[in-house]
Amino acid sequence: MSDEILVEQRDRVATVVFNRPRMRNAISFAMWGEIAEVTERLAKDDAVRAIVYRGAGREAFASGADISEFEEHRKDAASAATYGQGVESAYQAIRRCPKPTVAMIHGYCMGGAMGIAMACDLRFAAQGSRYGIPAARLSVVYGLDAVHQLVALVGPAYAQDILFSARTLDADEALRIGFIQRLLPADALEGETYAYLARVADNAPLSIQGTKAQVQALFEGLTDAHRARLRQLSAEASVSADHREGTRAFMEKRAPRFEGR
Repeated sequence: MSDEILVEQRDRVATVVFNRPRMRNAISFAMWGEIAEVTERLAKDDAVRAIVYRGAGREAFASGADISEFEEHRKDAASAATYGQGVESAYQAIRRCPKPTVAMIHGYCMGGAMGIAMACDLRFAAQGSRYGIPAARLSVVYGLDAVHQLVALVGPAYAQDILFSARTLDADEALRIGFIQRLLPADALEGETYAYLARVADNAPLSIQGTKAQVQALFEGLTDAHRARLRQLSAEASVSADHREGTRAFMEKRAPRFEGR
């Protein structure tokens, strides 16, 4: 892994850092693959209960894809398709991660970085942060699943407004239309994000995994296969050691100690 994607761990929460501060953390073609790889590894790590995605410094979460690479990596239909597959692999890894994910956003969150933020379960942001999808300024059609998520978050009219105009939204508007879930002073963002996830990490991992699977099934379209998988997850949770621990802790009026099994 390059030094452009860093992984840090604080207790049970891992943080994935986009580390190109001199380029406002613009995401290179290689970084898309690394994001997918790192996310899939953390998804399998029993010591990790939640994942934060953030940019290095406070100027930008990420300014989007590194457009300086487009002449090489998007020079024709074949290379554009390969590039798109790399981007989608990162989005899919985050969307399908069974653990809670939060985009912690300082500064600019633009273009492909909006896709990363939307692939996360929640978006916590600093006052002064800014958002936009300039695809219409580049003659790019934004990815279908990412547009689906944008519509789910802000509704079809606002989604079309953002994509048609390629305008930049300020943090207050992003909060008002539902794109972000927390808006905090810049100095408070990190502490509040990790305090929230510490609380989440205390809860039963099997319950959280089941909730994430339900939301993903609704996003993808609730099929018979989804229903069978969700019934299985519910049954497994109901006979788990964590279910017994949760019941005992409730009766004994103490905090439960969940182990994810």
